[in-house]
Amino acid sequence: MTGPSSVVLETHIEKLPLKQPFHITGYTFTACDALVVTLRDGEFIGRGEGLGVYYRHDTPTSMIEQVEALRELIESGVTREQVLDLLPPGGARNALDCALWDLEAKRRGVPVWQLAGVAEPRPLLTTYTLSADAPEQVEAAAREFHGARAIKLKLTNDPLNAERVKAARRACPDAWLMVDANQGFTRETLREVVPTFIESGVSVIEQPFPIGQEDLFDGFECPIPFAADESVQDRNDLARLKGRVQIINIKLDKCGGLTAGLALAQEARKLGFQLMVGNMGGTSWSMGPAFVLGSLCSVVDLDGPMFIRADRDPAISYQNGRVWCPDEVWGGPRSAAA
Repeated sequence: MTGPSSVVLETHIEKLPLKQPFHITGYTFTACDALVVTLRDGEFIGRGEGLGVYYRHDTPTSMIEQVEALRELIESGVTREQVLDLLPPGGARNALDCALWDLEAKRRGVPVWQLAGVAEPRPLLTTYTLSADAPEQVEAAAREFHGARAIKLKLTNDPLNAERVKAARRACPDAWLMVDANQGFTRETLREVVPTFIESGVSVIEQPFPIGQEDLFDGFECPIPFAADESVQDRNDLARLKGRVQIINIKLDKCGGLTAGLALAQEARKLGFQLMVGNMGGTSWSMGPAFVLGSLCSVVDLDGPMFIRADRDPAISYQNGRVWCPDEVWGGPRSAAA
């Protein structure tokens, strides 16, 4: 692999206001901040976007400082493999790594999916995510997801979870359904709602227990598969999850880019895990690299742009419950615009 030569690095932070507040365990979001990395090599332009990992204090300031500290190396030519050693997992490495992929696609005239050695893209069934609101709000929001074929419902550490699940199922009786607690359950509170999950046809339970308390999975009898999100940041976390969860949620902001995401996917599959691709929010420039990874995954959660007030142009599209990322949005052999 060769790095770009004589590139010009540009970095900036964009605030992305949400259409409405979004609630999960311990947090309410009204906007998200994205680091945008642009690499210019003459007529060729590569772009990457990183949101960071909020619960690991991956802030806009720290992300942009990490990239700017490497400006001389980046502009003189750096490879994606070198970036794995130069930056830790997180939003900064994600944005830079994805910009390098995009730039290479432009310079070589080959789409990223082909460079990555994955299958030719196709529209992917994606979950549409519901905030952990009051049950009546959950039901109303679910009814607005016209054409939704898969729903991801956020739950939190309060007594309303069973009613939220029932509300989502009433609104979308035929949709595939998963729930995501974002570390909000104890063994006792999870045990209380599992019967409702079973009755409502929940297919996956994501991250019920806090980071560092993965032993709570041990001996917990549940017919519904568990997925790990916060508990798996990179490949180093896989071994302690073996036998405890069945699905690994790969987010490029967590592991630090598409290069690391593909490696994590390969290692997870070797260990027998099913794969899920998720997102920390963002625009189509965040979804594009994750869409490439999505072809390897049995669960896809790439609905981030649906929650922000304005997306990129051109943008990914959502139709009939599926997400599609055209080449011109990100990772294609030509830039959409200078």
